[in-house]
Amino acid sequence: MRLLLLGCSGFVGRELVPFLLQLGHDLTVVSRRAQPFPALTGERLVCLRLDPAQAASWQHDGLTQALATADGVVNLAGEPIAEKRWTASHRQLLLASRVATTSHLVAAMAAQAKPPAVLVNASAIGYYGTSVEARFVESSPAGADLLARICQDWEAAAAQRPAATRLVILRIGIVLGADGGALGKMLPVFRLGFGGPVGHGRQWMSWIHRHDLCRLIATALEDGAFSGPYNAVAPEPTTMAAFAASLGRCLGRPSLLPVPAPVLQLLLGDGAQVVLDGQQVLPERLQAQAFPFQYPELSAALAAATSPGSR
Repeated sequence: MRLLLLGCSGFVGRELVPFLLQLGHDLTVVSRRAQPFPALTGERLVCLRLDPAQAASWQHDGLTQALATADGVVNLAGEPIAEKRWTASHRQLLLASRVATTSHLVAAMAAQAKPPAVLVNASAIGYYGTSVEARFVESSPAGADLLARICQDWEAAAAQRPAATRLVILRIGIVLGADGGALGKMLPVFRLGFGGPVGHGRQWMSWIHRHDLCRLIATALEDGAFSGPYNAVAPEPTTMAAFAASLGRCLGRPSLLPVPAPVLQLLLGDGAQVVLDGQQVLPERLQAQAFPFQYPELSAALAAATSPGSR
């Protein structure tokens, strides 16, 4: 397939792009970075330095041509949620980086004589809000907090794609990989022996190994049976305390020193909600369609993510 990729030059994209190339797809990657994949070369990978959240980028000849010839689109674009304090301007950036990019994308798709056959668009499990007790599946109602509203607007923008385009929404959980994301930030502390649960430890963590997420994206592109929203999480959510204990065992290090909630709130402001609160999310639709998780169980996922030469 000829694929157009947005928001795929970061943590997930570092594995997704070479994986899709290995599967034989031709890729055009749109990124704000000059050389997002310096180690990858060849005619089947084209990188365009553009900001897809800006309307002017969609007038660029390279992007116009890539969309006109694309069989499918993967849109993971969005400013990281839990890396900065949620000032008023950052809240707006969180929303605009997702909704503006998606709105520009679907408008450009609608202008095509033959729009792409499939759009795989990211969302997040923040769609459901947070809860210690509730369990969420794809049919569960949306939450009412800021992240839930962002996810609802994000998904609503994607839903405006052309009727001829099959839409797959992936509500992504915590992605596990050693070189980024939540695990990448926790590993140095745990390896020094100072690791432990964040906050009270009872909050749920619904996670997915990065390789399984990449496999899911590839499957959603290729398999016409995939349509609508899916919870992109492994079938065994865990609590923060259990996650910390499992990571400590995996590394042979103690995991007894909790990170107090006020410390995290001081650093991240409202953004601490992502780590201090959580939700128990289950991949009901993926299981119904028998998606074959390679890492359905946490200890194996952590072992794979932290082993030498891991993906």
